[in-house]
Order: sequence, then C-alpha cells, then structure tokens
Amino acid sequence: MFDARLRPLIDPPLNAIGRSLARAGMTANLVTLIGAAIGIGGAVAIAERQFLLALALVLLSRLLDGLDGAVARATQKSDFGGYLDIVCDFAFYVAVPVGFGVADPANLRPALVLVACFTVTGISFLAFAVLAAQRGLSTEAHGDKSFFYNTGLAEGGETIAFFVAMCVWPTAFPMLAGLFTALCVITIIQRSMAARLVFKQRA
Repeated sequence: MFDARLRPLIDPPLNAIGRSLARAGMTANLVTLIGAAIGIGGAVAIAERQFLLALALVLLSRLLDGLDGAVARATQKSDFGGYLDIVCDFAFYVAVPVGFGVADPANLRPALVLVACFTVTGISFLAFAVLAAQRGLSTEAHGDKSFFYNTGLAEGGETIAFFVAMCVWPTAFPMLAGLFTALCVITIIQRSMAARLVFKQRA
C-alpha cells in the first residue's frame, strides 16, 4: 500500500549506494543471495528466540533487497535477476513466521495460517504479473521492475513493518500474525477484483 509512495524517497539513496557497489564489482544477483541468506539467518535467530539479533538481520536483509535492484540498474538488468529476487523474497517472507512457529508452540497455528496466506498472496501477485505481461501492460509505480507489480494492501513495506513489530514484541506474534493474515486476505480479494476488471475480456 505504501511502497509506491516510498519509492521517490528511498530510490535516490539506494541508487547512489548501488552505483558504488557496482563499481566495487558486486553483482545484483550476489546482493540478492546475500540478502536472502541474512534474512533466513534472521528467521533462524527467531527460532532460537534471539529477537534483537533477528531484528538487525531482518532490517539488513531488506536493505540488501532494495540494493540489488539499484545495482542492477547501475549495471545490467536480467530476467533471471528478477526471477531470483522474487523467489528469495518469498523464501524470506515464509521463513520468518516459520521461525516464530518453531520458537513457541503457541505460535504454530497463526504461523501456519500466515504462511498459507503468504503463499496465496504470492500466487495472486505472480498470476497477475504473468497475464499483464501477456497483454503488454506495464507500470513503474513501484520503480523499474522486471515484471508488473500490482498494488495491494499488503506489500513489502507493510510486511517489513509487521516483521519488525513481531521481533520487538514477540509475545504479541499471534495477534500481529492474525492482523497481517487479514491484510493478506483483503489483498487477495482486492487483486482478484482488479484482475477481473483488467482481464475480463480477451486481449
């Protein structure tokens, strides 16, 4: 929901850092993989109930997630880079609630439900992107991306905000997971309604 509004604020500093990393020889795919590894390390820290460490790793991971695109723009974008980025993103999104489920048996059910909602939300996002590509649709509301980003109530910014809140208040995980699950469900409905409107007739 807030991602498109944040892009004009965060893109200039990210692009500047991305150019520096590119000059130092870093590739966008390497930044993506390092960010994913750190993010999954954050999930492991959550499972071990090291929540402050997890918070630091989650934030560092998401910084690198923003920088991989900046490095790609400073060098050369590739379709594989876009593929790798989205796969690593969803691996991270799933790993964090799994970590909370491992950390405390009381978290298991809300964690499983949240993972399921992440899965369906991701499917709705990618299905929309595939059909949008078939019709030649494009948008730069979320920056220069490898494929169509359909706006929804629960996007990257909201996900990170909830993950940060979960690390800061781990005992509130069931409540926070329930709230974010509701946002995911609304996003799936919202995106499905948009798909019906956009793809109702054959191109």
